[in-house]
Amino acid sequence: MLSAESAATVRSTLPVIAEHLDTITAHFYDTMLGEHPELLDGLFNRGNQASGEQRRALAGSVAGFAEAMLENPDERPDTLLSRIAHKHVSLGVTEDQYVIVHKYLFGAIADTLGDAATPEVVAAWDEVYWLMAGSLIAMEARLYAESGLTGRDVWRPWKVAERTEQTPDTVSLTLEPGDEDQAPDFQAGQYVSVQMRMPDGVHQARQYSLTGWDGKRRRITVKRLRAGENPAGEVSTLLHDSALPGDTIMVSAPAGDVTLPEGDHPLVLVSAGIGCTPMVAMLHRLVETESERQVLVLHADHGPEEHAHRDETTVLVDSLPEASLQIWYESKGGDHEGQMDLSEVNIPEGAEVYMCGPLPFMREVRGQFLRRGVPARFIHYEVFGPDLWLGAA
Repeated sequence: MLSAESAATVRSTLPVIAEHLDTITAHFYDTMLGEHPELLDGLFNRGNQASGEQRRALAGSVAGFAEAMLENPDERPDTLLSRIAHKHVSLGVTEDQYVIVHKYLFGAIADTLGDAATPEVVAAWDEVYWLMAGSLIAMEARLYAESGLTGRDVWRPWKVAERTEQTPDTVSLTLEPGDEDQAPDFQAGQYVSVQMRMPDGVHQARQYSLTGWDGKRRRITVKRLRAGENPAGEVSTLLHDSALPGDTIMVSAPAGDVTLPEGDHPLVLVSAGIGCTPMVAMLHRLVETESERQVLVLHADHGPEEHAHRDETTVLVDSLPEASLQIWYESKGGDHEGQMDLSEVNIPEGAEVYMCGPLPFMREVRGQFLRRGVPARFIHYEVFGPDLWLGAA
């Protein structure tokens, strides 16, 4: 918990810090990556740097942690911290890197705030940083230990065994270990990071949900992200265009805290676009365990030709005795036409909701669930890429 002196300083300076967070984090990344370019090789995604998503996620997490410490000083914001810790573990973040981040983050604070960055202000925010960093380091150490890893050995070679086209822009890659070690255990809904050497020699990593498994084999599904408002996805495009059976790629240990829950209460699995991938994994696990839970699957997409795992999802739902599926397409061909509308959907009482898809979609649908009386604590979400929703959901 924050000391009383630091809490008072953080409370009084939070509006100023929040106002300048974008500038602080932009300066932080530019300076740190300029002096430590090796961090860009495999750890920081430069597409997220170019779009600004990485710095906005960092700013949101720091501000969210500080606000949580002020509102509930005796509690840790474990949901926020867990999301970050799992992403760090999937990339092999280590304790010593927090020291590097601290140096450049507080240098950026001093440069941005100037005379306003008094010793008292810097000391108070330093306490916030190390409370957050200490909690993350402890969480990550536990996650590494549970996987039998140290953080410096999360990457392993895997061979592409099969390639299956899902849609014109989406492929599934079935992988098998490229070494003699056993395939790691995982929970349905988790993801792995895939690291690729780009044409300019820099390694870049991206996370992909595990969508299937068979013995030692694991399957991921990759959607090629075309250029639009943001740059084209480097890793996804390279994987989609070039990964062929026999190729070797580097894959991290599974991570992610949005996973299929135990129990017999009803589930609602909600997705849009490629956000269907963790839901496909959850459905596979439910079928594998011969579950009799009530499961409602809701999916939105542009049209049937862009709906990845469409037939597979139908088969999985049909294999569960208490499952049903509803589909919204912007074009014709689904159960509903247009945007997802829950007004006429029968939401099971006591259901736990799991969502994945673009942030605007999840914000809108989450609001619909809340208006229908589903408690916020029963609504979970997964975000592909930096989590710009941290602290807001």
